[in-house]
Amino acid sequence: MADADLLHVAVRDAGLLARSLFRKVKSWTKSDGSPVTEADLAVDKALKERLHGERPDYGWLSEETPDTAERLERRQVWIADPIDGTRAFTHGGDEWCVAVALLTDGRPTLAAIYRPMTDDFYEAEIGKGARLNGHPLHVGQTASLAGARILGNASALTQLRARAPIEAVASGNLPLALRLAFVAQGKLDAALSTTAKHDWDLAAGDLLVHEAGGIVTGLSGKSFTYNRTETRQNSYVASSPRLQAALLEHLSPS
Repeated sequence: MADADLLHVAVRDAGLLARSLFRKVKSWTKSDGSPVTEADLAVDKALKERLHGERPDYGWLSEETPDTAERLERRQVWIADPIDGTRAFTHGGDEWCVAVALLTDGRPTLAAIYRPMTDDFYEAEIGKGARLNGHPLHVGQTASLAGARILGNASALTQLRARAPIEAVASGNLPLALRLAFVAQGKLDAALSTTAKHDWDLAAGDLLVHEAGGIVTGLSGKSFTYNRTETRQNSYVASSPRLQAALLEHLSPS
């Protein structure tokens, strides 16, 4: 089975597993203050058994698996957020997803994001475009900040509002992977944050946006390199290339 097919099946099955556990499992708070549930751990186990089991030569990095330096020696690495949006999952909302990417030499080359409660399946392969339920995705073409639909952290939105009448979109419990998917879909003109984000939250959506004709960078304007010792990026901006320059001009780290 090709990597793309393996990823598709693994992520869909993992999403269905998560949906079967929805509202039926215990939750608690991790040492860093973030929530976790028995479903997060079950989905993580299922994904690792399927993906790493089928490709034992590939590395593994997941929010719910203790990290090891072994992955740094691998050209190809699976990177997973078993349930992105655990807070929504525990509160009974549908704004959660399973997000997995395959990294090759530090960049995502395959990606899948599955939102089980709405049965929306986003996927991308480098050089082959991005799709939602089989239909091609394209980022919006807004070039001006004025009226741009932007989802971001409060301090960043304050900076942008001082420059133009943007349309700030409420984040609710929408997790980062779906924010990036919505940029790829054209539902958002931009998603951004001037605070640090984990690689497993970014990698799959990063490829979706790029393959939909957009761009994802830090405030430096440089694309991300993943599979480093440090598993966080200092900031992110996802938008169309036409809008990115205006965003970066007016944003500074918080």
